[in-house]
Amino acid sequence: MSAINLSTVFVTFFAVVGPPKVLLAFAQLSQSRTPAELRKLTLVSSVVAAVVGLVLAYTADVMAALFHISDQSLQIAGGVIFFIYAVALVLGVHLGGGSSEGHLDNPLADGIRELLLPYVASPLAITALLVESLTRDTLEWHSTVAAMYVAVIAVDCVCVLLLAPLLRASRRTSLEVLSRLLGLLLAAVGVEMFLYGLESLGVHLAPSKNGY
Repeated sequence: MSAINLSTVFVTFFAVVGPPKVLLAFAQLSQSRTPAELRKLTLVSSVVAAVVGLVLAYTADVMAALFHISDQSLQIAGGVIFFIYAVALVLGVHLGGGSSEGHLDNPLADGIRELLLPYVASPLAITALLVESLTRDTLEWHSTVAAMYVAVIAVDCVCVLLLAPLLRASRRTSLEVLSRLLGLLLAAVGVEMFLYGLESLGVHLAPSKNGY
């Protein structure tokens, strides 16, 4: 059974690549860019992120066959990735962020490079996309997963565009606090996905008191 069922696909995508996470990445970039540059970067990076999600949603079966990977291995590996990324957020270590050196001459390309791991090709979102897409081998299911992912990207884009002025005025300390809170939530998601992977392999796990 997939770690993410139909009723929670959108919620999971929202958690791993939704506004609570994406706004932090854009807030860092907004400090050194004009509102016009930030809007252009938001639109372009959102389109690229949506295209990446669509490709993965429809080619998950091909990729799984090519690399000989199973749904269970993706769940376990995804859980580990979720947890490592979450711990890095809690500790204030920004994985995948651009360094202060080696900036590209093109501000748009430089911004997309900085957004590559946290947004454009988020390892968390990619893992969730692959795991869910492999649950059922039908075009309708792949289309559903793709639509939910694109919907979250659209929500991200709207939120960043509407909150751009607020992002520029955000204090770094406030952003760090929000980042740590988000890290705690993502750590729990990672543990849940890891446990689902073990359960799919036949490892018996005692039910929790809250029934999940």
